[in-house]
Amino acid sequence: MIRGRVTGRIWSSKHIETLPGGALLEVELDGGGKLIALDPLGCNEGEAVLITQGSVAAAYFPNIKAPVDALIIGSIDE
Repeated sequence: MIRGRVTGRIWSSKHIETLPGGALLEVELDGGGKLIALDPLGCNEGEAVLITQGSVAAAYFPNIKAPVDALIIGSIDE
């Protein structure tokens, strides 16, 4: 699990049919660095989040083959 803070949204002019519903968010990681993660929860900018990566993130959507490598799975209360 990775902890980070949402710093913005990413917009795309094209849509991939197998991409599940949710926003693409830019997340600044607590240990340094940034990544783009799919957010099915509806998190807002400035919110602390918990992220999972890899096969665990893709397996979150059991009925589709989702092209997801980073997934926000929780919003952290502060």
